[in-house]
Amino acid sequence: MKRGGRFQPLHMAGWLFADMLLVLALVAMGDQGDPGAADKRPAASSSAAAGKKSRHTGPRAVVRTPVEVAVDAPAGDDDGIVRALRGATARYRGRQAAFVLTFGRHTDPGAGGRYAHEVNALLEKARPDMFRAATTRDFWKGGASPGHADIEIYFYTY
Repeated sequence: MKRGGRFQPLHMAGWLFADMLLVLALVAMGDQGDPGAADKRPAASSSAAAGKKSRHTGPRAVVRTPVEVAVDAPAGDDDGIVRALRGATARYRGRQAAFVLTFGRHTDPGAGGRYAHEVNALLEKARPDMFRAATTRDFWKGGASPGHADIEIYFYTY
C-alpha cells in the first residue's frame, strides 16, 4: 500500500541532524581566536612602552565608524594633495588604516573617479605609517567641486 500525501517526520530527522551539525560546526569555528594574532602586532615604538606588557589580546578588529576627512587640492597637483592629506589626517597620527573609501567630487563620473584614484595613490606618500597596506577604493560623488575629495578612513582598533 502506498501512503500518499502524508507527512512523514522520520524523513526529516536526517536533515535536522545535518543542519544541527552545521550550526554546531559554525559556532565552534567562530569561537576560535587567532593564535598568531600576538605575533602580527606591531612592536612598541617608544622605550617607555617597551617595558609595559600590551593589554590587547586576540586579533585586531576594525572600528565600525569611519573617520571622515576632506581634501581640497587641484587634480594633478601631487604636492598639494599630499599637503592636504597630511593636514587632514594630522590628528590621527599613530593609528593604522585598514581601508579607505575616497569619493572624488565632480560633475563627470569619470573625472571624479580619477581624482579619487589620484588621492588614494598619494595616501602612503602623505602618511606611510598610517596607510601602509591599507585597502583603498575609488568612488565618484556628484557635485560641482572638482579638486575635492571626501575620505572615509576605517582604522584598526589598535
